[in-house]
Amino acid sequence: MKIPQFISALLHPIVIPTVGLMLYFLVSPINFESTQKLGVLSVVFIVTYIIPLLILVLFKKLKLIESYKTETIHDRKLPVAIMLLVFYLLGNTLHYIQNFNEISLLFYATSLGLVIVYILFHFQIKASIHLLSFGIFIGFFMVLSSIHYQSYILIIMLNLLISGIVASARLYLNAHKPKEIYIGFFIGVVAGIRNVFRSARKMYEK
Repeated sequence: MKIPQFISALLHPIVIPTVGLMLYFLVSPINFESTQKLGVLSVVFIVTYIIPLLILVLFKKLKLIESYKTETIHDRKLPVAIMLLVFYLLGNTLHYIQNFNEISLLFYATSLGLVIVYILFHFQIKASIHLLSFGIFIGFFMVLSSIHYQSYILIIMLNLLISGIVASARLYLNAHKPKEIYIGFFIGVVAGIRNVFRSARKMYEK
């Protein structure tokens, strides 16, 4: 396996929610019990990793998609539509669990980003979901910095660095055009900042 393929697979969008949540637990000022962390991580891993894999296998067997890599807009439409619904429902579920409101905002932002990505399919634009994922986390931690008055600059810079590496890998593999990389990242950052900030403001005003 070539290095760009390895990077693309290792930092696949279905992996990022679990990794990002682990990072959130490490830096969050909120004290979570170990059982809470394990429980939520398990749910997120199943919903955002296991379920997408099973969906792709099912769709491939039903010949609804041509490739597991979902390289074409046609192959991406149905999986993205299902995942934006799944992320929204996951956010809705976490929103009503004590101390997990902030985490729910992350999944609301992801569902919003996927909605925009799906709309762009109709304009024959295949925005990068890899870069969308990293953009959302950058926006998320930027908002958390202002909410908790803590600096997450190292996390944000690390995300930017990894985003650049992933973008280079996707371009090398001809998975996207440069504009699709930029669009995906831009949508992620905007969706993360807009949705998280607005929701967080409402949440903390109560």
